[in-house]
Amino acid sequence: MTSTLQPTAPVAETAERPAHRDPNVLRWLGGYTSSAIGDNVYYMALSWAAVQAGTPTQAGLVTAASAVPRALLMLGGGVVADRFGPRRVVVGSTGVRCALVIVAALLLLVTSPGLWALGAVAVLFGVVDAVFLPAAGALPARITGRGQLARVQGMRGLAVRLSSVLGGPLGGIGVALGGTAGAFGLAALLIGASLPVLLTVRVGQLPHDDDKTRGAAFAELRDGLRHIRHDRVLLPLIVAIALGDLGFVGPMNLGLTLLAQERGWGSAGMGWVLAGFGVGAAAASSLLAWRGRVPRAGRVMAVASIAGAVAIGALARVPSVAGAACVALLVGLVAGLGGALAGALVQGRAGAAYVGRVTSVSTLVSFGVAPLTFPVVGWAIASYGTGPVFTACAAICALSGVVALVSAPLRRAELPR
Repeated sequence: MTSTLQPTAPVAETAERPAHRDPNVLRWLGGYTSSAIGDNVYYMALSWAAVQAGTPTQAGLVTAASAVPRALLMLGGGVVADRFGPRRVVVGSTGVRCALVIVAALLLLVTSPGLWALGAVAVLFGVVDAVFLPAAGALPARITGRGQLARVQGMRGLAVRLSSVLGGPLGGIGVALGGTAGAFGLAALLIGASLPVLLTVRVGQLPHDDDKTRGAAFAELRDGLRHIRHDRVLLPLIVAIALGDLGFVGPMNLGLTLLAQERGWGSAGMGWVLAGFGVGAAAASSLLAWRGRVPRAGRVMAVASIAGAVAIGALARVPSVAGAACVALLVGLVAGLGGALAGALVQGRAGAAYVGRVTSVSTLVSFGVAPLTFPVVGWAIASYGTGPVFTACAAICALSGVVALVSAPLRRAELPR
C-alpha cells in the first residue's frame, strides 16, 4: 500500500494556485534569494579578510567556525521555529544577521581586526544561523498548499543556484570597489533588503498551532525527536538525508578543490566543473518548479541518490576537465532532484506542529556536521589520494539510496496532492 503523506499546511488563499504564479510565494522567493546571495557575499568577504589577517590554515579555521555552533544548536533552533512560528523567527534572525555583518564592516573600516575578531563574528553568525536555517526550511509549508511543496522546493533550488553564481562575483566587485569592508557592506545590504520583502509574506496557520502544548525546550525537542522516531516514513527519510549529506559535502567542496590541484586543472578548470554541477542542479530544480509533482517520489529519490553516488565516485576517475564537467553536471542533476524531493517529503510528512524541529534534524548534518569533516577529508586525500576517498564518500551516499529502497513505507511514499 502506498504511504500517503499527512496534511500539514492548508493555506486557504493559495492552496489551489500554482506556486510559481502565486504572488505570496514569489515575494518569499525574492526575499530568500536576496538573503542567500548576501550570505554568499558574506562568506567570500570573511574568507578574504581571514586570508589577509593570517595563514591559509588559520583562515580555514575562521571560515569553518560557523559550523560548530550550527552543529550544537541547530536542534534547538527547530524548537524555536515551532514555538514562535517560522516567519517571525526568519525575520528576527535575518535582522540580527544583517547587524552582525554591519559590525564586521565597521570593524574593518576603523581598524585591522585580527583573526580572533573575525572568528568571533563567524561564531556569532553561526549561532544565529542555527535558529535561522530551521525556520527558513519550515517556512514554505506555511505559504503554499500541500500539493505545491515540490514546486516550491524546485524554486528554492533555483534561488540557491543563482546565489552561488552571483555571490562570488558580487563579493569580488565589493572588494574591488570598497575593500573587504565594502564586500561586508554589500552583504549586509543584500541580507537587509530581504527584510521588507519577508514582512509582506502571508503565512497560513497550521493545525493545532494554538492549542499545542508548550513545555520546556528540552521537552519540546524530545517530543520532536519522538515524532520522527515513531513515523515509518520520517525516520528512514532522515537517516537517508543524513547519509547523503555526509557523503556528498566533503568531496564536492574541499575534495573538488584538491582534485583540481592534483590533476593540474587550475582554478579555471575547477570553475568549469563547478559550472557543470550548477547547470545540472539548476535543471533539476527547473524541472520540479515546472512540473510541480513527481510520481513515486520515494522511489525516484532513492534511485537518484544511488545514481548520484556512482557519478561522485566516477568524478575522481575522469582525467579531463571536459569529462569532469559532464560528470559534475550529472551529479548536479540527480543530486538536485533527489535533494528537492527529500525536502518536499520531509515537509509533507512532518506533523503540523513539528515542521521546524523535523527540518532542523534533516538539515543538521548538511549545515552543522558535514563541514566539520573537511579536515578528515583533507587528511584522507593527502594520505590515500582522491580516488579512494571519492569512492568511500560515494559509498556513503549510495547507502542513502539503499536505506530508501529497503524501507517500504519510504519507497512507496508519494508527495501530497
